[in-house]
Amino acid sequence: MKFRIFPREFRDKCFTASCMFSVCLMVFILVVVLFPMMARGLKAVFFQGTNEFREMQLVVFGHGDAERIQRENGEIEEARAFVYEAANRFRRGIDTEHLADEVRGAYRDYGSYLRAAGISGERYSAQRARAKDLRDALLDAFESRDKEYVQSRLQCVLQSRADPDFGGTPIEAYFETAESYSRIAASVDLSRREQYAEAFGEVREALHKLFGPGPGEPAPALTMDQYGATRWDAVERELHRLLWSEDWVETEPGRPMVKETRARREFFAGTELEPVFDYVETNLEKLFQPRFTFYWRYFMDGSTDGHYFGGCGPEILGTLALTFFSMLFAIPLGIISAAFLVECTGDNIAVRVIRTCINTLAGVPSIVFGLFGMAFFVLFLFPVIGEFGHGTLGIFSAEAADKLTKPNILAASLTLGLLVLPVIIRASEEAIRAVPINYKEAALALGAGQFRSFMTVILPAAAPGIFTGIILSLSRAAGETAPILFTGAIAFGPVPDSILEPTRALSYGSYDIAVGDRLAMLVPHKQYGMVMTLVALVLTLNIIAIWIRSRSSRKLRGL
Repeated sequence: MKFRIFPREFRDKCFTASCMFSVCLMVFILVVVLFPMMARGLKAVFFQGTNEFREMQLVVFGHGDAERIQRENGEIEEARAFVYEAANRFRRGIDTEHLADEVRGAYRDYGSYLRAAGISGERYSAQRARAKDLRDALLDAFESRDKEYVQSRLQCVLQSRADPDFGGTPIEAYFETAESYSRIAASVDLSRREQYAEAFGEVREALHKLFGPGPGEPAPALTMDQYGATRWDAVERELHRLLWSEDWVETEPGRPMVKETRARREFFAGTELEPVFDYVETNLEKLFQPRFTFYWRYFMDGSTDGHYFGGCGPEILGTLALTFFSMLFAIPLGIISAAFLVECTGDNIAVRVIRTCINTLAGVPSIVFGLFGMAFFVLFLFPVIGEFGHGTLGIFSAEAADKLTKPNILAASLTLGLLVLPVIIRASEEAIRAVPINYKEAALALGAGQFRSFMTVILPAAAPGIFTGIILSLSRAAGETAPILFTGAIAFGPVPDSILEPTRALSYGSYDIAVGDRLAMLVPHKQYGMVMTLVALVLTLNIIAIWIRSRSSRKLRGL
């Protein structure tokens, strides 16, 4: 009697438990990987949108209520006026070069005014000399860092305010400038003018990121710079940059530098700019009017340069086109190849070599297929076909022949088709082999030929197994990046009119954001949104394929 340590029932239960644990572990890993990705991707569709987002949608994509947005902009401009006025007043206190240019311009305009008024001779020279003295006094005040000297020079200018010769002339601008600069110079430490200018540059940049271009500023060339923070999370990020400055300081000689965070209001204490920080922090909702936004057009809109604004509509269409044409090429060829290997060949050396090659191709890295597609289709085959079809046969126009020499949807689809072809062949071959031999013998006994018995009996019976291979291939074709990298994918461009033009794709779009520039860090929701859309698209295609397979299987069983 053979001794067994564990009874059979116990081993069966352990095996069942191990299988269940493996399945649960796979589901857990899948949830851990996909859930954070999908949660972040949903932020591209569901978020708190500001008035900047609504204005951008109206101007760039033509979506939204123009009257309501215009009304909101009026309210927001009124709320932001305090910020811009305080910033301009502070700038005039530290940007003395700009003030000096204004003063010199007013002096030149005063000369033109005197000549137009018919004043000449000694009177002209005397009034010009007095205006020159005022100009020089202002310029001395702008250049000096001594507050007492600055105030004395400004008072010299203001004493001439009642002079009738200057009333109603361009020199009146001198008195307004002297009065405003006197007030600013009293609140600003003139010895730290350079430090103020550098820090104020950071403040202006943060305000631009929050509010977009200020009143009177020209519209930037890039779309991403024409609007402020369009999302509430961007508002919070840029608000932190406005309120806090981060500097690397050396605490001890020879030791690594330490990041030091400091409130900007402390640096600008006592200046015209100090109230701005508290005002912005306490009036955020009034300054942006955030509203919950369901951006369903994300799946339809195109995107601006750098994927900064917009959606992934062209990428979805491109992914569907590439997947459709690749499967249109791979499915018939794969099924025919599998049928030939099973029905028309024996088990000889040549067939074994072919099967080995198919198995090897199934494990080749996708980048190799991409390089092959570029070398064979884009650089060799299509240019030859285009030249022959245009010059000899005359069936291609010059434009179509030229498109064949460049990356396009057709080349990318054929490359993807070759990538998934081994999987379809192997799955179809195994599915055909799994059909009981009795089916074929019964069909032949009833007088059906070999081709007819295959098409009407064997192929329908093998359809569920073939669909399994198609589902696996479908997922891979939709999600691959390397094969289309060189053969037909582009980062930006219009929706293609034919298969001889390149297209956008979800996989390539997310890759372009990831390896792009700093924009990827500024709009992480765009990258996760594309990945989420790609996963959802693949799952949808798989569900459709599984439903077709289920119907085929139920029909085969007579249900």
